[in-house]
Amino acid sequence: MKRAIVPLMAVAALAMTACTRTVVERFPVRSSPAAVDVGAADPSLDPIVQVVEAVRPAVVNVTTNLFQPNPLGGESGRGVGTGFVIRSDGIVVTNFHVVEHAQRITVITPPPDSKRYTARVIGGDQNADLAVLKIDATGLPTVPLGNSGRLELGERVVALGYALALPGGPTVTSGIVSALGRTIQAQDPNCDTCKNGERTYTGVVQTDAAINPGNSGGPLVNLAGQVVGINTAGANQAENIGFAIATNAAKPIIDEAATNPSAPVAYLGVTTQDVSPSLALQFGLPVQSGALVLDIVPGGPADMAGIKQGDVIVGLDGKDVTDSASLRGLIVSHRPGDRVAVSVVTQTDQKKTVTATLGVNPLPQT
Repeated sequence: MKRAIVPLMAVAALAMTACTRTVVERFPVRSSPAAVDVGAADPSLDPIVQVVEAVRPAVVNVTTNLFQPNPLGGESGRGVGTGFVIRSDGIVVTNFHVVEHAQRITVITPPPDSKRYTARVIGGDQNADLAVLKIDATGLPTVPLGNSGRLELGERVVALGYALALPGGPTVTSGIVSALGRTIQAQDPNCDTCKNGERTYTGVVQTDAAINPGNSGGPLVNLAGQVVGINTAGANQAENIGFAIATNAAKPIIDEAATNPSAPVAYLGVTTQDVSPSLALQFGLPVQSGALVLDIVPGGPADMAGIKQGDVIVGLDGKDVTDSASLRGLIVSHRPGDRVAVSVVTQTDQKKTVTATLGVNPLPQT
């Protein structure tokens, strides 16, 4: 049975959809964002235009031929999402749910070239909804990863992606950072490890830039042209509410995949939320920093080690865990099969250290 604190952490129980476009799904069409006031006679002087010109060449279409399980047997389908190139030799970042169950992954560069490449998954994290792809190419335009920890409320951002699988290159929407550190649940019926077809995201960036089906995996960039988030979900029942995975949480996963492509990735089997002083005060947590365990993979390493929902992970192998990103970084620095000491604080303020044997993070097989 879940402890009482767990549903409280699932704040604002929004009905979310992971923004991938498939031919078997129907989505309501979102209203377009308000037109940007250029404020100058020359559109090229507008900072949004300048950012788009710099970033757009690195934003790619990710098309999948996939196998969708259902109670009556598998069903073939086609999905369209978005990715972005972070290394000129063909390293592409996207969402895990974009390529989940894919039998074949095709990456298509934007017009005018529109070159097609077969991609393979070289790393990622299913719980974090991140996948890193490799295509055989050189000299590709790239976009740099920024520091999402420096984002400010009200800061202007731009979202790019292949919304609604429309032809002609990525769609551009702009807005502001509406909130930081959100925890949301998104509907993802194809997720193998999600409970009740819902995927939990923690520490995400909320924006009013429109994020529509097909935008999943695309970059959310600041006015310096740096990726500060990976677009992942939009709210069904509300306009101008979209969410992106913060790049600081994604960096350890991306770096590990790029450095050690196709190497087995370690995982603990937990979904966590950052603990802050305000969260600790609101819910009476015994510590003011760490990674609060919201969910545990049944039979996974954390479950077998005795870690419980509502525990706060504060250390791993003698190193401090201050938030979810630091926990991920410590986990991916290990290999599957490593035995690690996990320090936790329970809801009753008991401090204990348990030993967990890290498992293999499952990745899509293409």
